[in-house]
Amino acid sequence: MRRRSLIIAVPAGLATLAACGDDKSDSSKASDSTSPSASSSASAAPSPKIVDGPLPAITAGAKFGEKPTVAKGSGEPSDQLAVKTLITGNGTTVAEGDYVQAHYLGQIYSTAKIFDNSYDRKTPLVIQLAQNSIIDGWRYALAGKKAGSRVLFSVPPTWAYGKEGNAQAGIKGTDTLVFVVDIQNSFNGKSSAKGKNVPQTDAALPKVGTNTDGKAPSIEVPKKAAPTKLVSEYVIEGDGDEVAADSTLLVQYKGVVWDSGKEFDSTYSRKQLASFSLQQVVKGWAQGLTGKKVGSRVLISIPPKLGYGDKPPAGSGIEKDSTLVFTVDILAKM
Repeated sequence: MRRRSLIIAVPAGLATLAACGDDKSDSSKASDSTSPSASSSASAAPSPKIVDGPLPAITAGAKFGEKPTVAKGSGEPSDQLAVKTLITGNGTTVAEGDYVQAHYLGQIYSTAKIFDNSYDRKTPLVIQLAQNSIIDGWRYALAGKKAGSRVLFSVPPTWAYGKEGNAQAGIKGTDTLVFVVDIQNSFNGKSSAKGKNVPQTDAALPKVGTNTDGKAPSIEVPKKAAPTKLVSEYVIEGDGDEVAADSTLLVQYKGVVWDSGKEFDSTYSRKQLASFSLQQVVKGWAQGLTGKKVGSRVLISIPPKLGYGDKPPAGSGIEKDSTLVFTVDILAKM
């Protein structure tokens, strides 16, 4: 078991230290309800064989990033996982447990009925390739592929929604599914911000390391009084979309107490990225990240009234009325 993040807030606006257990990704909230989220009825299946086909042809939209048109399947589909890389990218190799950012289209093999696609929403899916996060067919088909790749694959019910199907999406328990997935990016515990370093010239503020090697950046807190107001400054400025007040984010972060410099929470220590909605976190996080760009590293200094106040999480090592300092790498919007 691992300790959960300390930044998640209870409805009253104060953060709580949750009990031991696994974090649940919020990535499914970023897409329609028919996105390829996990099926409990199919999660215990053995690993499939990866075969070449049969797979239907793409008849239009063949370029990476274009919405594809996929023909109806011909003949009986494979009872294993048929996978074909149509375009080979040159980005990071995806591993199981990584998060992928991808556009996709899903349809039923026998009818070519589209049940979901992200291209029309103009928002890629960001989801973890992990059991119970996504259907197993995605985990097996995309592991080992590189960012920048377009992958066509078919998934029989065993590694999709099982015998129950997905009634909401119009998928029967006997349906084999076909997906086209454009892998835009991937993220894991070694991911960092990408952008332009911003000079840190204010001696009254903490200095944050600018390394982008996946290791935790340093935080040097000055021997000065903590700011009484929220501070949010770029350390590295990315060039992605701006974060909205209701965005769900995928991040790396580290937090220390201003007075002592003691670390109290870190995704780097857990070797596991965090995902959450800004509507679920302490006010200082929500206000400090709103308006910032994806790809950035941000310094946030949070005064007690926007953090934990006089009710810090039990066992956190945070004293009452502490000012907290965070470095946050905004990896993706989910």
